[in-house]
Amino acid sequence: MGKNRDHGGNLDNAIARYGGDRGDWIDLSTGINPVPYPVPSLSDQAWAALPDRNLATALVDAAAAFWNVPSGAAILAAPGASSLIAQIPRLADTGTVTIPTPTYNEHAASFAAQGWTVQSSGAETAKVLVHPNNPDGKVWSKHDLRPGLTVVDESFCDVMPTHSLIDAAAQPGTVILKSFGKFWGLAGLRLGFAIGDPVLIARLTEMLGPWPVSGVALEVGRAALQDHAWAAATNQRLTHDAARLDTLMTRCGAQVEGGTSLFRLYRVDDAAAWQGRFARHRIWSRVFPYRADWIRLGLPAPGQWDRLEGAL
Repeated sequence: MGKNRDHGGNLDNAIARYGGDRGDWIDLSTGINPVPYPVPSLSDQAWAALPDRNLATALVDAAAAFWNVPSGAAILAAPGASSLIAQIPRLADTGTVTIPTPTYNEHAASFAAQGWTVQSSGAETAKVLVHPNNPDGKVWSKHDLRPGLTVVDESFCDVMPTHSLIDAAAQPGTVILKSFGKFWGLAGLRLGFAIGDPVLIARLTEMLGPWPVSGVALEVGRAALQDHAWAAATNQRLTHDAARLDTLMTRCGAQVEGGTSLFRLYRVDDAAAWQGRFARHRIWSRVFPYRADWIRLGLPAPGQWDRLEGAL
């Protein structure tokens, strides 16, 4: 991550400013599922051997089935979606990329680093759509896609699978990104996927080199993607908990501005003051340099609700 780019998950900043140890804090500044997928027992080979080609194929097959990937699209497993975001601007000749804002800022930073002109609207050579958008949860449709390089970042789309644009993955120039860490709550595993135009996926494969995904991530990722019952139950819980969070916040004067069931965006009178109030209770939230009235909260884990209510 660039040192000047604003992100959630910056708990070290909270500790430096407000004190305490990492174990004292509840980090609600990200949109990571607070109840992670239960990691299964791993084989000795997952740790000791180079990643197995057959296991990598099994992971891709599980991804294809879970996301209903069309037969004409290719799939690449990678060490996190961020590693793909850093490489994607190299898939086309430098030009102008449209990235509607406000949104996740790593896309613009990666394109700018490769010499692209970044704009929020207008005629373009390439386009990036974060779907659903972070932080406001806006969703896009197939009518928003365009010819040429089009990136659809579906890092948070597993909480609204019927909205996925995966049907367009085989179209020339299209790359759809999936983040494993958010919905499955295993961000530390560093696993993500690029799904799309086989020509572009082949080029990304070359850029990442051999063995991009660890054996541990291959085994855990396959097990999780095959566990459709866990995914269905998780979506039900997240929907319930997101509604509970909205109720708590609106009772205290916040207005729901958007979000997904993994993170909620609220409009408040003074976001910095709200963040400070939470921080004094060792709860970290997300505010935005471009909107003084926006605060974003992820979901608490089951045992953390009382502390959140106490802070409010």
